[in-house]
Amino acid sequence: MAKAKSCKVQIIQTVSQARCEKTQVQSLKALGLGKIGKKVVLEDNNCIRGLIKKVSHLIKVEELHE
Repeated sequence: MAKAKSCKVQIIQTVSQARCEKTQVQSLKALGLGKIGKKVVLEDNNCIRGLIKKVSHLIKVEELHE
């Protein structure tokens, strides 16, 4: 059985969370973000994609293939 190639995403916060709803601030925190310019690399899965969709106007997403 061959392993599926895991895909990761790099997420960079580009906008302040100052005027965001509470749920959006919580989503940023769950992604490991909180300050402008902070970067994280996470596994690409449905949970992460849902969080990304919630705060898509605050972040920049790049797919990393391994």
